[in-house]
Amino acid sequence: MAANEYFENNNKLKLVVFTSLFPHPGQPNAGLFIRERMFRVGRQLPLVVVAPVPWFPLQKMLRYWRPHFRPDAPYHENQQGFEVYHPCFFSVPGVFKFLDGFFMALGSLPTLWRLKKQFDFKIIDAHFAYPDGYAAGILGKWLKVPVAITLRGTEARLARSSLYRYFLNKAMNRATKIFSVSDSLRKVAIEIGIPEEKTLVVGNGVDLAKFYHIDRLEARKKLQLSKTAPVLVSVGGLCERKGFHRVIACLPALINSYPDIQFLIIGGASAEGDWTEKLKQQVAELNLAKHVRFLGVLPPDHLRAPLSAADVFVLATRNEGWANVFLEAMACGLPVVTTDVGGNAEVVNHEALGKLVPFDDQQALSAAINYALANNWNRAEIIDYAHKNSWDQRVTTLVEEFTKIAAQSSEQTT
Repeated sequence: MAANEYFENNNKLKLVVFTSLFPHPGQPNAGLFIRERMFRVGRQLPLVVVAPVPWFPLQKMLRYWRPHFRPDAPYHENQQGFEVYHPCFFSVPGVFKFLDGFFMALGSLPTLWRLKKQFDFKIIDAHFAYPDGYAAGILGKWLKVPVAITLRGTEARLARSSLYRYFLNKAMNRATKIFSVSDSLRKVAIEIGIPEEKTLVVGNGVDLAKFYHIDRLEARKKLQLSKTAPVLVSVGGLCERKGFHRVIACLPALINSYPDIQFLIIGGASAEGDWTEKLKQQVAELNLAKHVRFLGVLPPDHLRAPLSAADVFVLATRNEGWANVFLEAMACGLPVVTTDVGGNAEVVNHEALGKLVPFDDQQALSAAINYALANNWNRAEIIDYAHKNSWDQRVTTLVEEFTKIAAQSSEQTT
């Protein structure tokens, strides 16, 4: 059966989105990029989200020392009209992570089993190959439904371990289709033995209804910023990987050329940790209190003000799959300075959009920021590039691919 014929005859093709990184009341900013992508797909194909959360008998006690550790999530909630379930799975903090995939499948099985009867989903759509994709592969085998996996960035790091390389290979071989948000991640899949024809790059998009340029002076007035001060901005979880500390370390040298420079840091605790106090301590030790502002966590539709107020977006990250925040900054007219890691070069793919520097090269990072502040950027061209990367085409591709997967599965069972 052709995919278009299948879609015509099954106009209620249903999905289960399966991911352990998804927002909930305890961590409202986790996995927003997954929700943004899949809720847009959900406007065309009915879906339910199953977002398992790790559990260990004594984990509440650990919050005395780590307040943000594994925040509680409701078993069921409704987000933007979509049903979201958070089944628990056994996971020992910090150790035996190679068991997380199996226990995630086991803990999620009752929820998936019930949804199969009530919702009759045809595909499990997993995000991240391990542990989520590995667990989804097991569930797909148990429930006899095909699985798609989207690679999002952790796979490159995990593939360096022979143990996790095995799990990644197992997960992706069980899946019918492997999506990746960047070509660099697609190459990781191919390098560990996944057939090239099974892979497809489908990058993330930008929500142009939320991210657009507003008047610079009005934005600065709103944030109580000088009309003339050079302003840098970074957005992300305040963890080591994102590299806020690397940017802060550049400021003493930049102050020599830009005495009134300002650095806006937007973000808070993340699933990867919370470096807020470390960053504040670094700022104090370098006597930069007048130059660095911590704006905390802001909802997406509040980000356009600081992005429009700034001159340059900078993120000295250790690794990324496809950083949506680059497109969001570009939609507000900002050039991007970032590290040449993961899929960053696929987003900042032209010198008219910003500068790429080697990772952990402080001198190169400082020089790139200095160049970006001094350069006369064509902001209209940057905004136009962001507009060409809206969600519309991405969603169309995903719907077409899901329909093909369902049609192929239907042929194999008839």
